[in-house]
Amino acid sequence: MSFASSGGRLGRRQFLGGAAAGLVAGTASGAAAQGQGPLQGALQVPAWTREQGEGVASPPYGVPSPFEKAVGRRPRTKPAFPTAASTGTPLQDLHGIITPSGLHYERHHAGVPAIDPEQHRLVIHGLVDRPLVLTMNDIARFPSVSRLWFLECSGNTPQWTGGSAKWTVQETHGLISCSEWTGVRLSTLLDEVGLRPQGRWILAEGADGAAMSRSIPLDVALDDALIAYAQNGEHLRPEQGYPLRLVLPGIEGNMSIKWLRRLKVGDQPFQTREETSKYTDLMPDGTARQFTFVMEAKSVITSPSGGHQLRDKGFYEIRGLAWSGRGRITAVDVSTDGGATWRRAELQAPVLSRCLTRFRLPWTWEGGPALLQSRAVDETGYVQPVRQQLVDVRGVNSQYHFNGIQTWKVEPTGEVSNAA
Repeated sequence: MSFASSGGRLGRRQFLGGAAAGLVAGTASGAAAQGQGPLQGALQVPAWTREQGEGVASPPYGVPSPFEKAVGRRPRTKPAFPTAASTGTPLQDLHGIITPSGLHYERHHAGVPAIDPEQHRLVIHGLVDRPLVLTMNDIARFPSVSRLWFLECSGNTPQWTGGSAKWTVQETHGLISCSEWTGVRLSTLLDEVGLRPQGRWILAEGADGAAMSRSIPLDVALDDALIAYAQNGEHLRPEQGYPLRLVLPGIEGNMSIKWLRRLKVGDQPFQTREETSKYTDLMPDGTARQFTFVMEAKSVITSPSGGHQLRDKGFYEIRGLAWSGRGRITAVDVSTDGGATWRRAELQAPVLSRCLTRFRLPWTWEGGPALLQSRAVDETGYVQPVRQQLVDVRGVNSQYHFNGIQTWKVEPTGEVSNAA
C-alpha cells in the first residue's frame, strides 16, 4: 500500500526512512548530546523485563491491562430511571470487527434479570402443530451454527437535530457492536413445531421485568435468525440476554429480544407497546411510520474522530467502520473537504454480509482545516445519504433510523470535533 502526500505518493520505504531520519536527527541534540539518543534509550532494558511477571495467582477470568482502564462503556445520556439505561461501545478505541463481549453496547428497559438457566424455559406455541416447552439442555442438543453479525440500536446516532461538538464516536455511533453469535437457527425450531399455513407473524417475548415484546414477520424470522446462547465463544453475558436471546441479522436491535422466554406464531402483528407507542418513526405530517425493521447502510470514521488530537502535520491513515442490514458493503468513499471531492477507500478483509467492515485511506494533513466524511455503498446499490436528504423526507421529529453521513471537523490546531 502507498501513503498519500502533497507531492504525489509517499512509499512505505520513504515513510520508514523519514522515521529513521528522525532518530538520526534526535541523536544530534538533547539527550544525544549526553550520549543517550532515542535509539540508545529504546534499546535499554526496561524494568519489567528485569523481573518475573505475575504468576498463576492471576484472575481465573482475564481482564484488560490497567493501562487500558479508560476504554469502557458509558451512558450517552442520564437514564430516565436506573433500570432503563443504555451504554455505548467505545468504537474509537477498538480494532478489527469483533466487539469484546464486555464492551458490547447495552440497552435495558427494566434492568438485567438474574436468570437460573436450569429453570429457564422457551415456549413455542400459537399457530403450530406441536407446541413445545424447551429447556436450555433441550436447545443445546439441536444443531448449532455461528454467525458474525452486527447489532445496532435503532436509536443509534441521534443526529436528527444535530448534536454536541464534544461528542466522540461513542456518543454518535456507540449503540452498535459486532459479535460471533452461536446458537440454533430459528427455522430449525419452527420446523420442529410445524408452522400452520396461516402463520405469518411471530411474537417474541423476553423474561425481563418489562416483558419486552416485538412482532416479527415470518420472512424475517426465517432469514437465518438465531436463537443464541453464546457470544464470542462463551455463554451470553447477563446484559446480552443470558441464557437465551433472539438475534435477527440486519434488523433494529430492539427486535433481537433478550432473555427470550416465548415465541407465539400468529396471523397478524401483535401490536405491542414497543411497536405502537415506541419504535415508530414520526413523519412531518404527524403520522407514524411503523415496522421499519432494516438498518440501512451506514459508516463512520473512527480515526481521526471527535475528541482526537492530531499532534503533527504529515501522514495519517483514516480508518473507520461500515455496515448494512441488507448485505455486504461494496464500497466506501472518503472526503476530507466536506464532500466536495471523494476518494475510494480500501475495504479490509473479511467483508461479510450484515457485519461490520473496516475501511482505510492514507491521508496527509498539511495543517489546515478539514472536514472528514465517509459514505458507504452496499450490495443492493444503496448509497448512504447526507443528513438533509433524510430530513427532506422524514423531518426532524423522529428518534430512530438515522444513517446520514457523519462529519468530523479538524481545526488547524489539530483538534477534532463533531460537526454533523
